[in-house]
Amino acid sequence: MLGLKLLTDPRWANIAETNLEEILTDHAWCEQKAASNAITLITQNSEHQDLVDELTAIALEELQHFQMVINIIKERGYTLGRERKDDYVGQLVKFSKKDGSRNQAFIDRLLFAAMIEARSCERFRVLSQNIQDKELAKFYHELMVSEATHYTTFLNFARKYTIDVDVDKRWKEWLEFEGNLIKSYGNREAIHG
Repeated sequence: MLGLKLLTDPRWANIAETNLEEILTDHAWCEQKAASNAITLITQNSEHQDLVDELTAIALEELQHFQMVINIIKERGYTLGRERKDDYVGQLVKFSKKDGSRNQAFIDRLLFAAMIEARSCERFRVLSQNIQDKELAKFYHELMVSEATHYTTFLNFARKYTIDVDVDKRWKEWLEFEGNLIKSYGNREAIHG
């Protein structure tokens, strides 16, 4: 369903599980950034009422996920560390088209969001199926379902609001780029790392 070109090696879950405080901190900040991204899309495209409504719900849900991860961190006696730089997301930002029409930038921002949600969904699936911690396995399974819904929402809005972009062609370009990019990741305790 996600169309990702390269799946995460299940052994990445073992790396993540060696430092749960780090993976949870990284995850918390990913949720905060996802909420911020939804709000930015609303701010820049407020003429689309259905987008405003849907992305407001997503932003709220991402903030709830942020709170849920923070609660797990506190319950386990960990500390929420400082925000982490996400090099993977930085590389996706560089791939985004910024020099075309307003509509092209809007569509690429939606595809950027869909890409992150797709990879997060896939990583949460790997965690849910491969970590020994049953509580976290269940938690990540629930988040996997949520991320899949977000992925389809962003992709559907790109298809709905395109004016001058062949969304399916551009999405294939995103998938190819991300498939090559992700080869450099999957070796540290980070959701996209």
